[in-house]
Amino acid sequence: MIWIMKNKPNIIAVIPARGGSKRILNKNIRNICGKPMIQWVLEELKKTKFIKDIIVSTDSHEIKKTVETLGIKVPFLRPSNISDDFTSTSVVTKHALKWYEQNISKVDYVITIYPTAIFTSHNEILMAYKKIINEGWETVFTATTFPFPIQRAFFLNKKNLIQMFQPEMFYKRSQDLTEAYHDAGQFYFSNTHAVLNETPAFSDKASIILLPRHKAIDIDTEEDFIFAEKLLGISNKIN
Repeated sequence: MIWIMKNKPNIIAVIPARGGSKRILNKNIRNICGKPMIQWVLEELKKTKFIKDIIVSTDSHEIKKTVETLGIKVPFLRPSNISDDFTSTSVVTKHALKWYEQNISKVDYVITIYPTAIFTSHNEILMAYKKIINEGWETVFTATTFPFPIQRAFFLNKKNLIQMFQPEMFYKRSQDLTEAYHDAGQFYFSNTHAVLNETPAFSDKASIILLPRHKAIDIDTEEDFIFAEKLLGISNKIN
């Protein structure tokens, strides 16, 4: 099937970049391999060519200033009532979409991409674009496999003793267990209906772009940051 539409859809990107990072100070604009973290994401978005506008949703004047030096306008500061630790990404994306449609133009699709998604390439964004256009999904997001069978997972109970979640799986061979996947936490490509209705990504209306595990790095701690920086440095040398 030819994936290019006769009438080019209006697509915007939303980057949720809150300023209140507690575990890594100024995480979203902290330099990693010579660039602010968010710059790696912005550069990949610009390479796609089919994204009309990029909206950085932030409550931080410092992030706004950094982004604008990179050539991206920040048309509003995110309201404080949707800038706390408990506000979901879907709420932030919906707010940005509604602002854009009220002030600029109607939108067909939104890609929400995290400023920490430094290993996502424009090729994967293009793959998601083709998939959502061709196959009619409401959302396409990045996922990867767990490195070990989740059926063998255990926890420490109240007596601090090992207890399996699924003890009946103990004697099963690894190859007989169903492979499990998880959200890679990179981006979500959705139609506006899904965004406005805050339709969960985990539904029968969604599909995935499968990433190798080394690209699904969640940068939440200082240890994560150091590991990501080393991996990014190696990747740049290879490329």
